[in-house]
Amino acid sequence: MPKFRFIPEIAIADVAFEAEGKDINDLFEQCAMATEESMVSTKKVKPKTSKTIKLEADALDRLLIDWLNEVIYYKDAEGLLFSEFKVAVKKIGIIWKLTATAKGEKRDPKKHELRADVKAATWHMFELKQEKGKWKARIVEDI
Repeated sequence: MPKFRFIPEIAIADVAFEAEGKDINDLFEQCAMATEESMVSTKKVKPKTSKTIKLEADALDRLLIDWLNEVIYYKDAEGLLFSEFKVAVKKIGIIWKLTATAKGEKRDPKKHELRADVKAATWHMFELKQEKGKWKARIVEDI
């Protein structure tokens, strides 16, 4: 069950959503799924291809933005759409590291219900916080 919701009233020319996760890994997965859902109906995206993605950043908020922009990059550079994510985020010293597996397939306009062409996750109205034992984020993406 998705743990995100789109917020149309926040940005008219962009896509905005709020997501939550039981832990930071779940939150990163939910944010990636919300990003994909803004671009395509993930119900029709089969997990045929697998990509391993590794990123690191000096701050958790930067890692989340970089992660979502990496998901968007694969749509643009390789024509890949994803429907499954498994994310592991760890802090090692002062560096945050992410290792993820994204599963999906090549974009096919005849098969996939394409939606907005997301360009990037932005810092506009960005929010990342831990509250009442859950992680929450608000993301605005440029389309």
